[in-house]
Amino acid sequence: MQKIHIVSNRLPFSVKEEGENTTLEASVGGLATGMKSIYKDYGGTWIGWTGLDSDTLDADKQKKVDQLFKQEKCASVHLNSEEIQLFYEGFSNRTIWPLFHYFTQYADFNNEDWETYKAVNQKFADATIDTLEDGDSVWIHDYQLLLVPEMIKSKKPNVTIGFFLHIPFPSYEVFRILPWRKEIIQGMLGADLIGFHTYDYERHFFSCVRRLFGYEISFNQIHIDERIIIADSFPMGIDYEKFKKSAQDVGMKSIKEKSELHKELDKYFLASPNRKLILSIDRLDYTKGIPNRLKAFGRFLEKYPEFRKKVTLIMLAVPSRDQVDHYQQLKKEVDELVGQINGTYGSINYAPIWYFYRSLPFSNLIELYSSCDVALITPVRDGMNLVAKEYVASRLNNTGVLILSEMAGVAKEMGEALIINPVDEEEMADSINQALTMPLEEQKERIKYMKERIQRYDVFKWAKEFIRTLKKAESVQNDFLAKRITNQLSTKIVDKYANAKKRAIFLDYDGTLAPFVKNPQDAKPDEELHNIIKKLTANKANTVTIISGRDRYTLEKWFSGHHVNLICEHGVWLKKVDGEWEMLSAVNNSWMPNVHPVMESFVDRTPGSFIEEKNYSLVWHYRKSEPEQGELRANELKDELNTHLSNHNLEIMEGNKVIEVKSGGINKGIAALQFISNQPYDFIMAIGDDWTDEFMFRELPEEAITIKVGMKHTKAAYKVESVEAVRNLLKLM
Repeated sequence: MQKIHIVSNRLPFSVKEEGENTTLEASVGGLATGMKSIYKDYGGTWIGWTGLDSDTLDADKQKKVDQLFKQEKCASVHLNSEEIQLFYEGFSNRTIWPLFHYFTQYADFNNEDWETYKAVNQKFADATIDTLEDGDSVWIHDYQLLLVPEMIKSKKPNVTIGFFLHIPFPSYEVFRILPWRKEIIQGMLGADLIGFHTYDYERHFFSCVRRLFGYEISFNQIHIDERIIIADSFPMGIDYEKFKKSAQDVGMKSIKEKSELHKELDKYFLASPNRKLILSIDRLDYTKGIPNRLKAFGRFLEKYPEFRKKVTLIMLAVPSRDQVDHYQQLKKEVDELVGQINGTYGSINYAPIWYFYRSLPFSNLIELYSSCDVALITPVRDGMNLVAKEYVASRLNNTGVLILSEMAGVAKEMGEALIINPVDEEEMADSINQALTMPLEEQKERIKYMKERIQRYDVFKWAKEFIRTLKKAESVQNDFLAKRITNQLSTKIVDKYANAKKRAIFLDYDGTLAPFVKNPQDAKPDEELHNIIKKLTANKANTVTIISGRDRYTLEKWFSGHHVNLICEHGVWLKKVDGEWEMLSAVNNSWMPNVHPVMESFVDRTPGSFIEEKNYSLVWHYRKSEPEQGELRANELKDELNTHLSNHNLEIMEGNKVIEVKSGGINKGIAALQFISNQPYDFIMAIGDDWTDEFMFRELPEEAITIKVGMKHTKAAYKVESVEAVRNLLKLM
């Protein structure tokens, strides 16, 4: 069975010291829960950091800890104090974390941090490579390890790699600030499948890939030279049954079994049965919007005085990075706001806010989830936020109201919550009032739908869906490889070529013989290509034809002196060796004055685009435009043209960053078929890169060798990766 290995910054256990005794304690949380079943069921290893500073451990202790992890099928990565400081506290949490959460003012761009980040990522990659065998799969997690996928793929190309980002992926306008933006994207593109919590993050990632590298993206597939990479959204779930059962256990405890917190809550309700509790649970982090939340609660008490002494906000702030200036300032602000609100609206026997600056055991969290009438979860930016799902899962009687920030990834799934803008204090205050006055039937209706959804798509389903898509990504690669021209296959093609007496070779130009460039006129043949054509045409058995969408004047100029046939404008014109231009199909250009103004309006609205006018076609180029705008305008132009072309025998052709309008009834397939008709060719080859060449692949005889350049689906029998691969094959011939 194929093994699946997990790689994350931390291992799913923490080291526990009790005197001379060292043990491992299982971590709790979504990732640890979801991944344990995956790596153990598939016989894999979990690779990660132990959480210990290797500088503080002697050799014997290090060996003992490693052995304990090995027994749990885990491989340890060791980090010293400098690496922890520069890699983890530095680049991961002072650069990537604030930038990806849109807090650009807190992002620190330090070259020493970056160099350490690269070195530590290489450590994780090397530890993973030592574990892997060809055919295995590996699932890498989160922003601390963005470079690891490419580091593994470069050494182990036959390993299938998945990567999941658990925080937001920012828009290009934010991401472009990062000095090492290309290196980060390149690292992620080492994966075969890249997962995000929401489609928005996926969309931002695609935008960065297009703008920084210009790779073609079709639906959710990124086409690079030798591979297809899938990116998709997988909203992470929770262990629903665990929270449901824990809530049931809490409800059935006797008075003696109840925790001190639970007893305090019971006393609270006995003293004031009509009081309401609002719950706020977060790490103390600037992304969580805690000051905004406190100000909104203060505004609620000001605006709705009837709730004073009847509502308490239980705010649990879990300490986080308390040695960092930003976090110290945040704690000071939170402390002051709590004091201010309690001072303004509190009394001897009433505190509007119960503030806890600590973490609580799991059982206490369940008690709070079960007891609080409202959950106030309002981060300014959050990749997912599982607390919202945990609260809903713990509500056994289906009452309770969830107030949720639209900036949390989970808001995409939980539309029945009261969705608010986390910086709009007035809206938040009104939502608290709405939540506290919401009829029970409406509460139950909202909770019911959210429960069904999170129960159905729990953390185990999330993990299985990712693994299923990872296997799909592997099959996509295999489909490409099945048609790929290997060294062995190229030898067979060359042998067939050598044994043929009369050969017809059809070669597209742009994207096949020459790479695409921003200005089409800069794509003229280089010396290497001239030599290839010269040697091919020197063989009297070869009939070589350049078949292109280019205009006849350009092709004639570029290939002057070569013994090649030229078919241009997708099959309108033919010029045989030493012959004159002749028209293959009866076409006219009387329609051009009607279409040209339409295209011109799109040039005006799309910077970088331009029109190329041929004899019998018009081409709108958008290669130099902003990628997203260019694609949007291309779709608009196609719709616009369809309304203008209904009364003409015209076709719209979509090439690589071009929209071309031409007379109908002509294409490369018809032209190539006419060219070889009644000729005794015993070797026919056609090579092309875009969908206009699909006509050739479809129309030529079945025995023809048809070759697609690139990774797309095709009617061609074979595929090669690039222009360079085409030239290498032609050199062999």
